[in-house]
Amino acid sequence: MNPRIQLAVAALGTAPLNEAAIERHIAPLFSRVLSNDRVYLANHSLGRPLDALAEDVTEATALWYSRLGDAWDEWLDEREAFRVRVAALIHAPRADCIVPKTSAGQGLRTVLNALEGKPRVITTRGEFDSIDVILKQYAALGRIDLGWVEPDEQGIFTVDVLTAALEHGADLLIISQVMFMSGQIVDGLDRLTLACRQHGTRLLVDSYHAIGVIPVDVAQMGCDFMIGGSYKYLRGGPGAAFLYISPHALESGLRPLDTGWFANSDEFAYQRPDRPVLKSGGDAFLESTPPILTWYQARSGQQFTLAVGVDRLRAYSLNQLGALRQYLADVGLDSVIGGDTSHGAFLAIRLAAATQLPSLLESEGIVCDARGEWLRLCPDCLTRDEELRRAATVLGKILHEPK
Repeated sequence: MNPRIQLAVAALGTAPLNEAAIERHIAPLFSRVLSNDRVYLANHSLGRPLDALAEDVTEATALWYSRLGDAWDEWLDEREAFRVRVAALIHAPRADCIVPKTSAGQGLRTVLNALEGKPRVITTRGEFDSIDVILKQYAALGRIDLGWVEPDEQGIFTVDVLTAALEHGADLLIISQVMFMSGQIVDGLDRLTLACRQHGTRLLVDSYHAIGVIPVDVAQMGCDFMIGGSYKYLRGGPGAAFLYISPHALESGLRPLDTGWFANSDEFAYQRPDRPVLKSGGDAFLESTPPILTWYQARSGQQFTLAVGVDRLRAYSLNQLGALRQYLADVGLDSVIGGDTSHGAFLAIRLAAATQLPSLLESEGIVCDARGEWLRLCPDCLTRDEELRRAATVLGKILHEPK
């Protein structure tokens, strides 16, 4: 654990988070990213990094300069530390169930390529673009049969509808724990797991918008696979992603097509049997020479989240979202989704011109984004109440100005 993170979090005490304590103890950990006066409400997209991130990456490169090829000893230790931290964040039963990946999409492809034959895959119309395009491309090339689950009239996906879709047969069902457009938390994934097992279907959960936002427990959920990463709420930037493979899936005989020499039983022995002898468990799904910087890049954000605690961050986030929702209502925006226990860490507003608003808001110093018809606003624990008020006032002014 980074000692500065440890000391800062210890100084908070055990009371619920509040703005004054965060300003005093936590904000100094983020001095570099807080050096401008923009109101940053895109934390659901790219999370704000700690100052320690730059130091951690420097540590990795310093090993390269000083030790050259011998740096691999420390680099691989950091890979294992990355796996341990992710396992703690999602309550995985053991660290080798975590397979480092450079993207959630890479994790999805690993699963698809490990399934035998031409698998039948079911997913929803609400999955993130990277997952959506991979599945459509596999289907277009005849690698999978693909079925779709539609949302209801309110744009909500339910476990009951997903369960009903299994009646048509499926090898793999893919669903987000938190939907990326609306922020809906899909409730009842443990029940969905049981339904999948009854139908002989494997379940893959995309947790990218859940990890660091709501408690995630893969053991309790029981899913076969989970994909996610550090780009958003874990403040680790691009490239620091993972695939979780449950012990049940690993013990079922699942074998990787996506693999590489780092999965060899002894990767530095350079033995070349005609049929590769791979490591056991999730280590068999390691691939070729990995991008080591991402593990260091992800370190401080993961440590910060683990130190503060997801439950504590979630409670503070709900307070902020509730305040922002009220400020939006005060300027005439009352059709806002989120800010409650049924949604993730951002507010979503369905607007016909949603995609035009981020550029208008950015010209006023407010940073957010839009996906389809949804404008998304996401504070983090660093966001001050004054900034929430300012964002709501500016958005209200833009929407109510004569066209």
